[in-house]
Amino acid sequence: ILYGVMNEEPGVWCERSFAPWGDMEDEMRKVGLPLYALESGDPLDRFDIIGFSLGYEMAYSNVLNMLDLAGLPLRNADRPELAPLVVAGGTCCYNPEPLAPFMDLFVLGEGEEVTLEYIRLFRQARDEGWDKPRFLREASHIPGIYVPSLYDVTYHEDGTVAAVTPRFDDVPAVVT
Repeated sequence: ILYGVMNEEPGVWCERSFAPWGDMEDEMRKVGLPLYALESGDPLDRFDIIGFSLGYEMAYSNVLNMLDLAGLPLRNADRPELAPLVVAGGTCCYNPEPLAPFMDLFVLGEGEEVTLEYIRLFRQARDEGWDKPRFLREASHIPGIYVPSLYDVTYHEDGTVAAVTPRFDDVPAVVT
């Protein structure tokens, strides 16, 4: 659904990429071939936004492996530029904290309208020369967007989330 919605948006071209099986990954690494898009063959590190649809927890390691195969730093703190923006959504994002150090933002809940809203904001940011921190702070105001780098998370002794506290006054509170 999201693939179709994005490709109907003027000026947006959404492509797909998949985690390769072990033998393909080995060959890609052996010859230095970065992970690429299915439709164009363009390397993922050349895209403005890289989005992951997470349907189950076992995909988490694939996300990190795909970022590595694309030649991108794994941690969001090590990707200071606006692009490529690394995003995740899907049913596993109702608890985004396990992947919080790696994603620039999460889409929580239904993504059809939220996705187009953050894409439009991203395009505005790119066209107007915003830096990544400004974009992320603006994106945090879109209902359904969670930007982990803008919050401090504390945990109970059992590992469950105790509190999610905004780091800045202009960042909305998160309901836990």
